[in-house]
Amino acid sequence: MFDIKKTFINLPVKNLEKSIAFYTKLGFQFNPDFTDKNATCMVINKTTFIMLLVEPFFSQFIPESKISDYQTTTSVITAFSFHSREEVDFLYEKALQAGAEKGNILDEHGMYSKGFSDLNGHVFELFHMDNQ
Repeated sequence: MFDIKKTFINLPVKNLEKSIAFYTKLGFQFNPDFTDKNATCMVINKTTFIMLLVEPFFSQFIPESKISDYQTTTSVITAFSFHSREEVDFLYEKALQAGAEKGNILDEHGMYSKGFSDLNGHVFELFHMDNQ
């Protein structure tokens, strides 16, 4: 097993300012040391971060590939585990109020989850497992 210090999830965005505004409404904070006109670092917790990169900047990291049309296809689901159903509901409602689209909802076999798509079409799943 590796001892990974930190995790950075990189997502392309069409409009960085609108993306920052959306996630700020959800209560997330950003590291100003890693924020400029091309990117921002959204803090999830002490070891997990989401880098929001404008599409031209994101493309520099995948020179042999194209950015997926994430409005019509899904290649990644970012899932966040919470301590309670109430925390899931709270962030889910904030996401919808900020302009997210509803996604899948599940409540069975001890698994409670609510999904949404952000302004760019990226899919997020918020979940709580009773046996965690």
